[in-house]
Amino acid sequence: MAIGIGRRQFITLLCGVSLASPRVALAQNPAKRPLVGLLATGSLASASRLVSGFPEGMRELGYVEGIDIDFEYRYADGDYARFPALAEELVRFKPDVIVASNPASTLAVKHATTTIPIVAVTLTDPVGLGLAASHARPGGQVTGILSNLDGLPGKLLEILREVVPGAVRIGVLINVGDPSDNIQWQDAEAAATALRVKLVPVEVRAPADLDAAFQLLRREHVDAISVLRDGMFLNERQRIAALAAAARLPAIYSLREHVEAGGLISYGVNLRESWRRAAYYVVKILKGAKPGDLPIELPTKMELVINLKTAKALGINFPQTVTTRADEVIE
Repeated sequence: MAIGIGRRQFITLLCGVSLASPRVALAQNPAKRPLVGLLATGSLASASRLVSGFPEGMRELGYVEGIDIDFEYRYADGDYARFPALAEELVRFKPDVIVASNPASTLAVKHATTTIPIVAVTLTDPVGLGLAASHARPGGQVTGILSNLDGLPGKLLEILREVVPGAVRIGVLINVGDPSDNIQWQDAEAAATALRVKLVPVEVRAPADLDAAFQLLRREHVDAISVLRDGMFLNERQRIAALAAAARLPAIYSLREHVEAGGLISYGVNLRESWRRAAYYVVKILKGAKPGDLPIELPTKMELVINLKTAKALGINFPQTVTTRADEVIE
């Protein structure tokens, strides 16, 4: 199936001309099922395991796809420039709710519609970005789940220093197209002074910039790198892990999927669990709640994951203080 074609259109093609379009078919059905649009940052292949947490959460709450509810998916393939057009596509379906994967996609949907409720799977500083009046009472059309706790970027630097005690120059990979990356950078910069480390920011705008970014990191003679939590980086996680390995640079990430793809260590939110939790908000809204009345939540699960195979290749021995805290060890 092509990436731009959602499940509902695909079913339509199979059923033939008599079901000319999903919208027409639903219009003729007096018992119209609710429709939820989903806008994911990654590709169908890279994001499917994470996004599947949402229909799983909906089933747990009594909504089975194709029976009680319908979903319309769009994937940006890690290209943030696609968000506006994909958001407009979803809005044209007139869904009851749109679930957006991150702050950049949430902003794109909010720009495309002022009326459709939006549930954000990950939010970073929603008040500062103009998405909510407050965490306790968002007050507008957006609610959802925070993607980090205060000070998390600094915590990543602390863990990295535990793993690589001699690291004094730490590169930070930043996607300048994601507003949340700038917020994370500011937090990391504030923590760096207390940790007595020098941060070296390296900016990228598209996947094509990654090779040059790692060449710059090597020229800057950094001792290790911190990869900010970002949808494009997540979509390119295998490539980033390979580039870090080739440069022999220990790297810490905010998401476990990076470590599963060969990265060294991660600490942060369980993203699949956040997709699953988004179902709670959607059901509340379908039952009549306003998104502005639903408090924005802290992430439900944080986890530390380490990759022993990658550590061995880099000649790193994880200290016991790290291994005993790990939620999962990949061998």
